[in-house]
This record gives sequence, structure tokens and C-alpha cells, in this order.
Amino acid sequence: MTPPAERLRTVAVVLAGGTGSRVGLDLPKQLLKVAGRTIMEHTVESLHDCEEVDEILVVMNADFVGDAERLLLRESLPKVTRVIAGGQDRSSSTRNALDALGDQECNVLFHDAVRPLLPQRVVTDCVVALQTFEAVDVAIPSADTIVRVDETERIVEIPDRSLLRRGQTPQGFRLSTIRRAYEVAAADPDFRATDDATVVLRYLPDVTVQVVRGDEQNMKVTYPIDLFLADKLFQLGSHLARPNTPEQLRARLGGKVVVVFGGSYGIGNDVVQQAEQVGCRVFSFSRSTTGTHVEDPAAVRAALDEVVAQTGRVDAVVVTAALLAKGRLSEMDDAQVRQQIEVNYLAPVTVARASEEHLRASGGHLLLFTSSSYTRGRADYVMYSSTKAAVVNLTQALADEWSADGIHVNVINPERTRTPMRLQAFGAEPEGTLLESDAVAATVLDVLASDLTGHVVDVRRKEGGVSDADLVAEAVARAADQSEAVHVEP
Repeated sequence: MTPPAERLRTVAVVLAGGTGSRVGLDLPKQLLKVAGRTIMEHTVESLHDCEEVDEILVVMNADFVGDAERLLLRESLPKVTRVIAGGQDRSSSTRNALDALGDQECNVLFHDAVRPLLPQRVVTDCVVALQTFEAVDVAIPSADTIVRVDETERIVEIPDRSLLRRGQTPQGFRLSTIRRAYEVAAADPDFRATDDATVVLRYLPDVTVQVVRGDEQNMKVTYPIDLFLADKLFQLGSHLARPNTPEQLRARLGGKVVVVFGGSYGIGNDVVQQAEQVGCRVFSFSRSTTGTHVEDPAAVRAALDEVVAQTGRVDAVVVTAALLAKGRLSEMDDAQVRQQIEVNYLAPVTVARASEEHLRASGGHLLLFTSSSYTRGRADYVMYSSTKAAVVNLTQALADEWSADGIHVNVINPERTRTPMRLQAFGAEPEGTLLESDAVAATVLDVLASDLTGHVVDVRRKEGGVSDADLVAEAVARAADQSEAVHVEP
């Protein structure tokens, strides 16, 4: 038998030398925050999670190298070895990376820092392809017809769309191959290139550049709308990517002290029961069982003080309590308006303020609840929709404000869920049209066991045969037009 070829090291080079000009900011776009972290952190972490990647080198805008070092040179990212300054353009940044890589042959993957939703499958396929080819590029079919125009904007050609692809990253090469291509290119006084595969294609015509299938989700954040879409896609991905077995939950959450405000029935009660089953010490507070009014700062502080007195710590705080009053705003009395603001919005604010010192000490987790109506205010749900939108903004702001303290803040967004309060508000509904509350509780535990922060985590009924691509399309569609019925939490 022929012995297997020795596996080459794979170095991922994250190219982060760009600016934020096209999103209208002076700050480099890779330092903008999406879903609780900078775009660059998401990108690096996606590469870091790939088993095929052995080392990560970051090429950063020269004015922000220190910022990148503070974000990325940490114990939780041991594969990140260096942050170096980039050049004036893409190719000069690549040259800087090549100079830093040394002489030992390896695979090099060049990836845009502003493609934070890189699927691991794409990285794996690139590394596998580099066992056969010296150069690979990632691309997807073009859904649009492409036209070529002249200087006067007249169409001169409409190429066959079936042969067209839209380029993505990473682009992968043997180190010796990409280095040789740039050495040849250096002798060309008219050299210009916006990507590295073009350099190989132009200056090493004998080298095949093989296409690896990309992914629609592997989008590049370039324009303001891309930030919005990336945030929506992170909502989808954060739910799908991190299911846990009971054993995993027990390993990650066993012994943790969890406080649930609104734990008497419905989703809150399911959270209490499931958390206890995986070994958490759970404390439940509600208006009906303990006389705790979540909108009352003194009552919330007293509840947390009671927990700390018994356990010495608080690891997670979950707020499921909410209030829904249907009807036209003009027909609501002052007490109804005020009570919905107090319970749905001021209560999460109150719990957050009271919990901060305890969660900072434990590096803990604050988990809030929103509703599917938060993305678009709806008639007869004016106060509920608007307060739930405020909770999402509260979550994202707190995740940013508390990130340096190690506190995780997320918000759960369930679709219509079967709870006693929903039954009271809407009556009996057709079988199979509602999410079960225990499924929402299961997602709560998955999030508490994760390192997520700043996410809006969607929870939907799982229907057989639905693909990831269908779910992505659904998420984008919901971003444009939210049409789900309102969810009522206990």
C-alpha cells in the first residue's frame, strides 16, 4: 500500500485591512458589532472552530492593529498567533502576510474579515481540494443575469449565466504557489488585482484554479443593508448550531445557580424543571407564588439577595414574565398602558440593574424574552409590540456595555407558543400550529450553556424536510415582513 501523504499545516490569513467607507463610517467595518461581537471576532472564531485550521494570522488596517490585538490575542483563541499591519490594498496586504509566513510549505487560506458567516463545510472542502490542486477559489452560481457594458453604459455582451459564478472567500493555495505568483507579478509594472486567485490565474497560467462550492450565507458585509441581513442570519444560525444533549448540559450547567423571574407556569416553569433536571440550583420568583413583582426594584433586589445568601452566587438570570393587553391604544386606560410598560420593559431593566454585580462576579448570563411582533408594530398590540422591540434593543446595548465584564446577554424570540396565558388571550387554536413551551425552555438551556451574547435567538416549530437554505430564506423574508402571530409569555 502507498503510505498516505503527510498532512500539510493550514494557516488561515484573515484580511482585515479595509475601511468602513462604504457603510458610511470612519471605523473599519470589521470592527462594527453584529450579534454582540465585532464582525472580525465572528470571522476569526468561525475559522478557529475548524479542525483543519492550525494557525490564524490577522492582517489588520495599520491604524487599528492594537484594537485587533486586544480583541483576538486571548486564551480562548490560541490559534491566533499574530496581528500584522496591512498595506494600501488587498494585494499588498497579501504580500505582508506572505512575508510573515516563513519558508515551510503549508496550505494558506485567505479569507475576508467581513465574511463572518463562513460555514465550516466550505473550509473543509478547500483543505480537501488543496490535497489535489495548488489553488482553489470559493464561488457560488449567479442567480442574476450579468451584463457587460462599455464606457457609455451600453450593453456589449450578456454572458451565459450557467457558466458564471460569484466569488467568495476563502481562497486557498499552496504557500509556494501563491508566493511564486506574486514574485512573477512584481515584475509587471501594470500589475493590478483585487483578489489572490486572479494573481495565480494571470501570472501562473499553468496552474489550475479549482472552484469549491461556496454558500449563500457566506455573505460579505459591504453596505449598510448587509449589517442588517448579517444580524438576521446570526439569529438563525445561533439557534441551529448549538443543540446540546442532556449530558452536555449537565456538564456545562450542573451546579450553576439559576434565577427565574416568572417561573410559576408556562415557559418559565418549564425552564425551572429542565434546569433542575440537568443539575442546576434553581430559584423561581413570580407574582403568584412568591409575591415578587418584577417591576419593583426592591422586590427584585430582595429576591437576588435571598439567593446569594443561600448560595453565595448567581450564574444566570432568566426573565419570562410579561403582560399582554389587546385593543386599540385610544381605548386603553392609563393603568393598562403603564402596566405593560412596567412589566414588559421596566422589569427587564430593573432585573438587569439588580443582577449586574452578581453576573459580573460569576461571568454569568442574563436572558430576556421578546416576541415575534418586535420587528414590526401591529394594530391592537401597540404597547406589547413596542415594549418587546425595546427589550431587543436593551439586550443588544447591554451585551455591548457588559462585554468587557464577561457577562452574556441574549433574548429569546419564540413563535406562537402554547401557554396558559396564550390560551386565556386567544382561546383554543388548531392542533399543530403552536410551539410547545418545553421546546422554548430547551433552547433557553442551550443558550445558557453557550458563549453567545447580543443574540436574538429565534425558536420555531421544527417541520420535517426543511433545509438550512429554506430556513435562511425564511429568516431573510421575515426580516422584510414579519407576519407571525404574537407570542404571549407567562
